[in-house]
Amino acid sequence: MRREVSKLLSDIYKSINVIESHLQDVTTLSAYKDNLLVIDAVERRLAIIGEALWQADKMDKEIAVSHKKRIISLRHIIIHDYDILEDSSIWIICTNDLPVLKKEVDAILNSK
Repeated sequence: MRREVSKLLSDIYKSINVIESHLQDVTTLSAYKDNLLVIDAVERRLAIIGEALWQADKMDKEIAVSHKKRIISLRHIIIHDYDILEDSSIWIICTNDLPVLKKEVDAILNSK
């Protein structure tokens, strides 16, 4: 794996850890919706994840990550179409999808 791709995947892994840290004491959708600071921080990290995956995918199309196009598209929505974002959708992504992405990225990074 190219060093640049490994760096980008490491950035994704780090961003997932940061999101987990931000959500450590936020255990419900209601609590998430009530915390604008956490919302802003989580959305920023999701944008970083989408950008890093987009850059990595340009260098290596064989990266085994589920839903690559959806992750990359989320970055576009956060940056350009932020007004259509729903807190409930971001909450579902964070609670259901990020753990899967973390396992996939960890497996890729540890297979080199």
